[in-house]
Amino acid sequence: MTKTRSAYTNWFKLLTDFPKTSRHNLGGKIEGYFLEMLEQIFVSQYLSGEQKMNRLTICISKLDGVKFFLQIAWENKCLPNDKYTALSVDLDEIGRMLGGWKKDIEKKTPPKQ
Repeated sequence: MTKTRSAYTNWFKLLTDFPKTSRHNLGGKIEGYFLEMLEQIFVSQYLSGEQKMNRLTICISKLDGVKFFLQIAWENKCLPNDKYTALSVDLDEIGRMLGGWKKDIEKKTPPKQ
């Protein structure tokens, strides 16, 4: 959760430098996915078993959405290369952490019969 919050803080700082014409539409889209991902991670911490698995699947899809729209923003010159690269590295690490968390729960949760 700490890494995700840190990545969001970095994103939040970048959003103020977004071109005004893209800040609310494309920037808002990334912001929405980021906040939904944070919310799902937060809620996942308090769930167990299959409920947690479902939330983590949603978390991972929200992360994929952040990455996708962030790439579009970068391709359209809304973000400088170095800032995009730094945030992408953080997002990749978050993806590995979420994937590991999900695999760990899969091992601990018995399959439905």
